[in-house]
Amino acid sequence: MDGPRAPQDAELGQVFSFLDSQLRPKADWSIRQEYPTALTKENSGNIRIIKSEDKIVAHAVVHYSLTKTAAGIFKVAAIGSVVTDPQFRNQGLSRQVIESCLKTAELHGCDFAVLWTNLYDFYRKFDFELAGSEVALVLEKEFDPPGDHLRIMETTKVAPEALLRVYSQHTVGAIRIAEDFRKYLAIPNTKLFTAWDPHNNLKAYAVEGKGVDLVGYIHEWGGAVSSLLPLLAHIRRQAQKPITLISSGRAANLSRQLVEYGALKNEGYLGMIKILNPKNLCFKLMRYARALGKEDWIFDYSEGLYYIGTSKGLFKTDCPRDVVRLVFGPLKANEIQGFDEDTSKQMEEVLPIPFWIWGWDSV
Repeated sequence: MDGPRAPQDAELGQVFSFLDSQLRPKADWSIRQEYPTALTKENSGNIRIIKSEDKIVAHAVVHYSLTKTAAGIFKVAAIGSVVTDPQFRNQGLSRQVIESCLKTAELHGCDFAVLWTNLYDFYRKFDFELAGSEVALVLEKEFDPPGDHLRIMETTKVAPEALLRVYSQHTVGAIRIAEDFRKYLAIPNTKLFTAWDPHNNLKAYAVEGKGVDLVGYIHEWGGAVSSLLPLLAHIRRQAQKPITLISSGRAANLSRQLVEYGALKNEGYLGMIKILNPKNLCFKLMRYARALGKEDWIFDYSEGLYYIGTSKGLFKTDCPRDVVRLVFGPLKANEIQGFDEDTSKQMEEVLPIPFWIWGWDSV
């Protein structure tokens, strides 16, 4: 076996052909068009392959993004397109390419890694854990919020700079530039809906579909709730069937109003998360706690152990998966034995941190 390693430039065509045959056998486009920032020549140093007799038999890719949150800016490694040729399965090849991706992510200074999968037990072997919050709001019925003054359009021919201005109003999400939007808008099967005021200012947007994935799901959206609601109502009327909006658990106002209009609310996880740089993560969380006035708040890592709590109640663990569930949710401090009521209250005023990854940033 040759690898795991990054492909050479001359091998990239073979890499994309392998992925298309394994992951997109019926698509009318290449998978590289669905992931225009990850499956590229520029990111080839973060692609991992294994070859057997000059044939690619396993693959994974990692893509980095700086993600802003109220707790600070984190460097996040998103891992995806993990696949092994069926004839070479059960030989540990997926494990090898994943471990290589994690190693390069650590070398690039990432705070944690995220991936999306239903193979939970397999990825728990790498200390990934289901964490974070995601809300799916199913718009089952048509609804009619106020918003007659808005002009609704469905076209991807929108200036990326206009979308970036509205996107930048989000308090949580990957830091993007206009060029990112230009690439994302070219993804096959993408529908972009926009709402404009009488002065031709973009007030809200919503994105449905991403290649073969997320059909019927609005996975990117932005704008004030008062502008989003009439936009979503238009999308639902046009679809003539239920559609689902994916949201962070922190989008409480939008969620509440959609439920009042009859949406069904389902709560779940953002994805599987693994801590890569415990020291750096602890430093950022401590800084966040201090900014919130929590002088007695403790979150430290030393010699394989996490120390979490206050001087009145300290929780010690060597299980990083427990820490992931506490930092990103759904684990609450009051569920941890040994914390008194005051310690639990102080912890829950800081954790879980507000964290979210939008659909275009998943790989």
